[in-house]
This record gives sequence, C-alpha cells and structure tokens, in this order.
Amino acid sequence: MQQIDPLKRAFVTYARPYTRHLVLSVAVGLLALAAGVAAPQVTRTIIDRVDLLNRHPPGGPRPTGGGGGILGLAVLLFVLGTLQAILNFLRRFISARISLFMETDLRDDFYAHLQRLPIAVHDSWQSGQLLTRAMSDISAIRRFVGFGLPFLVVSIATFLGVLVMLLRLDLALGILTAVVLLPAGFIVNRFERRYRVIARSIQDQQGDLGTIIEEAAAGIRIIKSFGRAGAVKQRFGAGAKQLHASNMEGVRLRAFFWTVLDGLPNLNMMVILLVGGVAVIQQRISLGTLVAFFSYLAMLVFPLEVLGWIMAMGEEAVTAAQRVYEVLDIPIAIADRAGARELEHCRGRVRFRDVSFAYGDGQAVLRGFDLEIEPGETMALVGRTGCGKSTVAALLARLYDVSSGRIELDGNDIADLTLRSLRGQLGVAFEEPILFSASVRENLTLGYPDASAEEVGEALQVSQANFVLELPYGLDTRVGEQGHTLSGGQRQRLALARAVVGHPRVLVLDDPLSAVDVHTEALIESSLLGVLQDVTALLVVHRPSTLALADRVALMDQGRVVAVGLHRDLMRTQPLYRDILSQHSEPQGVAV
Repeated sequence: MQQIDPLKRAFVTYARPYTRHLVLSVAVGLLALAAGVAAPQVTRTIIDRVDLLNRHPPGGPRPTGGGGGILGLAVLLFVLGTLQAILNFLRRFISARISLFMETDLRDDFYAHLQRLPIAVHDSWQSGQLLTRAMSDISAIRRFVGFGLPFLVVSIATFLGVLVMLLRLDLALGILTAVVLLPAGFIVNRFERRYRVIARSIQDQQGDLGTIIEEAAAGIRIIKSFGRAGAVKQRFGAGAKQLHASNMEGVRLRAFFWTVLDGLPNLNMMVILLVGGVAVIQQRISLGTLVAFFSYLAMLVFPLEVLGWIMAMGEEAVTAAQRVYEVLDIPIAIADRAGARELEHCRGRVRFRDVSFAYGDGQAVLRGFDLEIEPGETMALVGRTGCGKSTVAALLARLYDVSSGRIELDGNDIADLTLRSLRGQLGVAFEEPILFSASVRENLTLGYPDASAEEVGEALQVSQANFVLELPYGLDTRVGEQGHTLSGGQRQRLALARAVVGHPRVLVLDDPLSAVDVHTEALIESSLLGVLQDVTALLVVHRPSTLALADRVALMDQGRVVAVGLHRDLMRTQPLYRDILSQHSEPQGVAV
C-alpha cells in the first residue's frame, strides 16, 4: 500500500510498548501455519497407504505399516488440527488485545492534543470532523492493526509456504498454480489506487454528516422555534444521500474485486483437477499427492478471498491515519515556553502594553491596546459591538496569543508564565455559559476540584444560585448536555459561581448577567461587591447596570482604549460613552 507513512507512524509509536507481545503473536501465528502446512503431508501419507492396501492382492503378505500406522497418522492429523485451532485462538487474542491497547493510547493522546490546541484551531474545524477522527478513524486503525494486519501477514506467509509445498509436491503443477494466480497482484494494485480515493471521500463525508447531526442536536430549540425542521432534515438528507452514493461506489468496487479473487482459486482448482487427474492416471504422481495438492490449494482459497477485505480495511486505515495525523500534526501554538516559570504569588496587577491582535481572517481586532488595572481594582470595558471587548478578556486568559505587544501580570509577561500557574490565578465567566453533562457539583468545581463545601456554598450565595439545593438530588443532580435542563439565567448564575469558587486573584467576567432578571441581577451585584474588594477584576459591560460594580471604566473604540476614568466623568466628557449607554443606542447582540 502506498502513502502508508501516517499508518506506520501510528503503528511504530503506539505498538512499541507491546513489542514483546507482537513478537509472541507472530511466533504463535507461524507455529499455527506450520501445523496447518504439515497436515496435508500427513493426509497424503494416509491416502497413499490406504491406496497401497487396496491394491494389494487378497491372501498375499500385508505391506509394512498397515492399519496401525494409519491409525497413528490419523491421531497425528487430529493433534495438528487441534493445535492449529488453539494457536490461532491465541494469535487472535493477543492481536486483539494489543490493538485495543493501541486504540486507547492513541485516542488518549488525540484527546489530550485537542485540549492543548489553541482556540483558533477549534474555531476553524467542524466539531463533526474532530469527532469522527477521534472515534471512527481511530477505530479503523485499531481494526486493521488487530485484524487486518495479522491476517495480511498470515496470508502472505500462508501463500509463500503453500507455494513452496506445492512446488515440492509437483514442480509442473506448482508452476501452473503460480501462473493462474499471477493476475491477483495486478488486480490488487488497481483496487488499492481506486479504493483509496473512495475511502477518503467516505470518511470526510461522515465527518460532515456528524457535524450536521451535532449542530441539529445542539440547536434543536432554534430549529423548532423557527419551524425549520424540514429544511434541516433536507440538509441532512442531502449529506446522507451523498455518503450513501460514496458507500455504494465502494461496495461495487469491493464486490467486483472479491468476485474476481474468489474466482481465481476456483479456476485454478479446475485446471489442477484436470491436469493432476491425468497425471494420477498416468501414475506420474500418486493419489495422495493429488489430494495433498488440493488440500494446499484449499488453504489458498481463504487468504485470497479475504485479500479484498484486508485491502479495503488497509486503505481505510491509511486514510484514517492521515486524517488523525492532520490533527496531531497541528502545532501547539499556545503552550509553555522554554524556561516558563511558575507564578507562585499573585498580587493582581494587570497591564496591556501596545497589544494588537487579529483572528485567522487577518482582520485586526485590537490595535495598540493599552490598559492598566491596579491590584484589587475593578475595571469595566465599554464599547460598541465588535470593538474587541470579549477579545481582551480571552487574551488575558491566554486563550489566544497577542499578535504584538504584551500582557503583564505583576510585571511578568503572561507568555513567560506556565499556563497552569497563570490560569490557576484566574476565574472566568463568559457571556455564553457552558455547562457539561455532569452533576452540579462537578460543574461548579471544574477549575477547583478540591474546593470545600464552605467555598461552594459561598460561591452559590454570591451568584444567587441556591436554587440548585432544591433540585431533586441537590448538588449531585446531573444537568443535561450543555445545561439545557436549566434556564439561561440559571446557567449564567452557575457559571458565575464556578468563576468565584476558587477565590481567584484575577476575575474576568464577560457580561455574565445578560440572561438574569433585574431583581436577581441587583442581588448578585450586591453580593459581588464584597468579592471584588479582594480581587482584580475585568468586566466586559453590555448593560449600564453592571457599571455599579466598577471602580473605573475604559472606553473602547475600533480596537483601542480612547478614555479611562470614572463613570460620571466619562458621562460628562465622552459623547461616545453617553451614546453607548443611552437606552435608544444600547448595542444589541453579542460583542466580539
């Protein structure tokens, strides 16, 4: 197979810890093959002896090694068959065990790599494509390593071993067999080249279809609310139809290939039966030799029949490995730099120095952004939709790296700190609250798994999220996927509680109360005032009421800070500020 480098990489990388088991598997397989190859020779001897006994005239002396010898050979034949069955079972068990370990290790590394990839990569990849690579593609590699590859090795060894035995039994019949089976190599080569393209199309289309399904499941409320179920179904149907067509193309190619490979050994048997039968009649070979020859030919039938299955599985594994390594080869752009140090003590002084940033499309979002926040100070960011407020929050958590400039925490460039120590000082709550399909407690303590019951209770009190105590199982109640069993306001309150539960030194809140009613918002803000006295906080403000929490306000416009001051001063001196906060001009939607 060509273009097998990714599959080789996967095999070498993840099979190395199991080298001893791989050697054992090969050794067991060769022993099983030896037992299988020896059996026709025993059969040949038995038939020749029986034929000799039948030819002996009645009343004459019996040939040596008569019935007793045949019985011993029959027992030997039974032992060889039993031994081959046991060894084949061991080979399959060892191969399957190794492949499952490899699959687990590869999937663990793939998932860990996904977690380390920068947010920009996740923004540019469809979730369905990542999901199919993590699940079906890695499983395809496992199937080939656990079943296809051992079958391929055993089939090649069987073909070569049997061919040697055929040539030893009768040179002319052996050469005739090789000539008849010779077209199989040409057919395999054509099949590989054509099926490789089909396999890649099928796996890519599975990823696209997985994305459609995932998006439909996540957005089911929107779909139903707008009555777009028919349109979504039509989109799914088009993708499913395309996948079906590609699968059918693969089925037709495999069916033709397997039919031809299945016909070659049958054609060979017909030819050998004719030529070999004449040779027996002419007494050039014995009847036992012809039967042994057919037994060896029968051993070639299964390897040739499964060759198409192995080749198809191999091409799918090669394509799967390519798709998996397309993700694994993405560099970890946001990672600990060489010499990165731990931030052992954090006072909370934050400073943005001439920061510029652009997303993947190249359009600048921040241009020369400068801002300084003193320890214990709460700074609010105000600006029109799209001015870069949420981007500032994401950069402080180092979800993205700045294009130029630097962000400092206590005078340290955050890029020179370990991610673990940096994010260990941050508490973050974004406008879109994400909850996981887990218990309320697990969601609350996601960043601080060692949080005490008192800390959890305090966080719930601050965020006015004590409603969770009235759920059927309290904090152990499982929330649905993405928290859809809760209202939007409830999800936001839990997300806020998650941000403050660990008493972070720096708190980043990106409009975390947008879905909360006015009364609850007032209660939360009153509780937050006590929390914010001890931390440095950056608030992305979309609603004027949140400004009550801020010590100072930074006004943003076109990716930079144009004014910093008290709310009352900005209201007096900045027309843009007044315009943004006015009721009629308040921005709608979600800021970037």
